[in-house]
Amino acid sequence: MIKSKFGPLGTVAGMVVLTAAIPLLFVIYSSGQLSAEKWAGLWSSRLPMLLGNTLYLATLVSIGSLVLGISSAWLIARREFTGRGLALWLMVLPLTIPTYVFAHIYTSLFEEQGWLGRVWRALFGEAIAIPDLYNVFGAAWILSLASFSYVFLLAHAALIHSNRALEEAARIQGATPLQVFWRVTLPLLRPALAAGLAVVVLHVLSDFGAVSMLRYQTFTLSIYLQMSGRFDYQGAAGLSLVLVMLSLTFLAMERFFRTRQRYYAGAQGAIIKPKRAQPWEQVWIWLWLGSVLLFAFALPLWWMLELSWTAWQNGALGERFWGYVFNSLLVAFCAASAAMLVALPIGLFHVRRPTWLSGGFMNLSSVGFVLPGPVIALGIITFMLAALPVLYGGLAALVAALVVRFLPLAVQAEEAAMQQLTPSVEQAGRVHGAGPLENLWRVTLPMIRGGLVVAWVLVFIDVLKELPATLILRPIGFDTLPVRIWIEASEEMLELAAPAALMLVVASLPALWILMRGKKGR
Repeated sequence: MIKSKFGPLGTVAGMVVLTAAIPLLFVIYSSGQLSAEKWAGLWSSRLPMLLGNTLYLATLVSIGSLVLGISSAWLIARREFTGRGLALWLMVLPLTIPTYVFAHIYTSLFEEQGWLGRVWRALFGEAIAIPDLYNVFGAAWILSLASFSYVFLLAHAALIHSNRALEEAARIQGATPLQVFWRVTLPLLRPALAAGLAVVVLHVLSDFGAVSMLRYQTFTLSIYLQMSGRFDYQGAAGLSLVLVMLSLTFLAMERFFRTRQRYYAGAQGAIIKPKRAQPWEQVWIWLWLGSVLLFAFALPLWWMLELSWTAWQNGALGERFWGYVFNSLLVAFCAASAAMLVALPIGLFHVRRPTWLSGGFMNLSSVGFVLPGPVIALGIITFMLAALPVLYGGLAALVAALVVRFLPLAVQAEEAAMQQLTPSVEQAGRVHGAGPLENLWRVTLPMIRGGLVVAWVLVFIDVLKELPATLILRPIGFDTLPVRIWIEASEEMLELAAPAALMLVVASLPALWILMRGKKGR
C-alpha cells in the first residue's frame, strides 16, 4: 500500500528533497547544541524585534511587487500599443541587477550630490528632506524594484493563456471591464500570483545584500553578524531554525489557500488577442510603465554605464576581468541546468498526487531558499567533509550549494505550469499505449516547456547575482562578478564595481532572450 502511494516518482522526489535538506539538518543539529539559557536569551532579546522587522518588510515588498507586477502584466498582455514588445523585455531586466547593487546605487543617488538628491533639492528645496533609505520603507522600495518581475513573469504567462470564454461570458452578462478583472481575471490568476508571491517572499526572507547595505536588521543580517562577528555558529543556527519555521509556515498557508481551487487552461491554450489601445490610452500606459522602468532599470543602468566608461578609459577592464565573467557564466549555467532537472520530479509528484506527503516535499524543497547563504555553505561543507571529502574545495561544492539555494525558483515555476496541465491530455497518452517515460517525454514536457524555460532562466539569473555562499565556497582564485562587486564596493572603488555590475546585466540578456523566445513560441 505504501509503495503504491509513493511509487518511483515519489522515490526520486524524496531523494532530491533529502539532498536539498542537508543544510536544514545542519541547522537542526547545531541549534540542538544551544542550552535552554541561550534559547531564553534569544527569545527575550532579539527574536521579537527580528520577527517584527522581517514580517513588516515581507508584507510591504509583497504589496509593492503585486501592484507593480500585476498592473504591468495586464497592460502588456491585454493592450496592443506602440513599443509593446520592447516593454515586455524591459520589465524582466530588473532581475539582472542584484539587490546589493540596487541598494548601493540608490543610496549614492539620494546623497546631497547625487543625481536624485540634486533633483529633489531643485523641486522641494530645504522644505522636505531627501528620502532616507536606511529604514524599512527604503528596504521595501529597493526589494520591490528588484523582485516585482517575478510576479510579472508568471502573471503575464497566465494572462495570455487564461480562459477567454469565461471573460466573454461575464461581459455578455453585463459586467464592466473592471468587474471582469476583479471577479473573473484576477481569481483565475491565483495559482500564478501565489507562485510569484511565494518567490518574492522567500527572496525577502533570505536577502542579505540590500538589508546589509541599508543596515536594516532582519533574520538574515543578524545570522550573518552572529557568524562573522561573534563566531557563534550555534546561535546563528538557532536564528536560522526560527527563520525556517517562519518560512515553512508561510509556504504551508500559501499552498493551503491555493490548492482549495484548481484552474485548467484547456488543451488548446488559446492566446487572447490584445485590444488595440487608443492614442490617449497609450500615453497613460507609457506613463505608468515608463515610471516603473525609470526606477527599476533606467537609472541603475545609467549609473553603471557612466562609471563603467570611466573604468574603461582608465584601462581597468583587463584579462582578469573577463575571467570573472567566464567564471560567473560557467557556475550559473551548471546550477540552472541541474536545478531545472531535479525540480521536475518534485513538481510532478505534487501535481499528480496532491497529498500531505507531496505537499511536505514541496515545502522542504524550499528550505534552501529561506536559509542564509552562509548557513547553506556551512551545511554543504560539513556534509562534503564527512561523506565526499574529494569534492571539498572544488566547483562541485559551489554548484551543489547554489542548486540547493535556488531550487525553490525552479520548483515554483515548473509547478505553476503543471497546475494548468489538463489531466485528460496526459491520460489520453496513456490510453494510446505510451509508457510513463514516453508520456513524460512526448506529452508532459512539451506542454510545460514554458515553465521549464522560466525555471532555468530564473535560476540562471539569480545564480549570476548570488554572493554570500559564493564567497565561502568558491575555489581558491575563482572569483565571480558578485564577489568582485562586493570587494570593490566595500573599498569604495565604485568605478571598478560598476563594470562588474553592468556585465551581470549583459550576461543575463541571452537567458532573457531564451525566455522571451519561449513566450513567443507558445
